[in-house]
Amino acid sequence: MHSAPRALCPHVEWAVAGVLGTRVNLDWIRQPAAPGTWRSEFSWQGRAGTASQLASALRGWHLLRFEVTGEPCPTAEGERYSCTPDLGIFHAVTGIHGDILIPEDRLRAALTRSQRGETDLEGEIARLLGKPWDDELEPFRYAGEGAPVRWLHQVV
Repeated sequence: MHSAPRALCPHVEWAVAGVLGTRVNLDWIRQPAAPGTWRSEFSWQGRAGTASQLASALRGWHLLRFEVTGEPCPTAEGERYSCTPDLGIFHAVTGIHGDILIPEDRLRAALTRSQRGETDLEGEIARLLGKPWDDELEPFRYAGEGAPVRWLHQVV
């Protein structure tokens, strides 16, 4: 959760708990990129598709900025959701190395819109890759002073 007004923080916890089926207590810290808002990070485990359920549970509140990532597994590709108040929600399928996988029909539609002069191809590809969301969320990704840091010591 990149930014949430203080009043929504308990609602975010309830929404996440409802999806995961367990009590959730997030460690909230102030978000320096948007004074008056709070941020938190949370690692979770669940079945394939849980990331989409989490994103759906959170997307109804217009004032939230968040990202939800589901890692790929043997039975499913990974997925990434990014959401901002101005842009709404972005969804991408990700491969085992974290690359965004763009379905060919979306690429063809982008090319068609570009060829018709409706948009430029570079802008279409940027949207397919989530660049507008990355641009807006980047200042919020930095946790700021006092944020808890978890170090990954070993990868199996």
